[in-house]
Amino acid sequence: MDTSKPAIFVNGALLPMHVRKRVRTVIQVVGADRGAIVGKSPDDLQLVVEGSPPSAPLSNFVEVIGIADSEKSIQAEIWTNFGEVFDTHSYNQLCQLANGEYQHLFL
Repeated sequence: MDTSKPAIFVNGALLPMHVRKRVRTVIQVVGADRGAIVGKSPDDLQLVVEGSPPSAPLSNFVEVIGIADSEKSIQAEIWTNFGEVFDTHSYNQLCQLANGEYQHLFL
């Protein structure tokens, strides 16, 4: 595991707190718009992910790691297919823990 460039676990509500920082989240792919992927965050907010997705087709759920460009967008560096089914509720709770009292365990 590469710990030289940590990425903060975020959901849609936490993304605005981390603009211009390296973040990671899982989105449910909803569609594409002008070369970007539109997705739903673990807490059901819409996010836009820009960058070059992998040549393989994206699955229903995708983890993205990159730089938060704005309160609603991420410039992705790494895309990882997470399959067709994913527990967004548990991931959302993980994001809240990683940004709350237990954040020292995640960075």
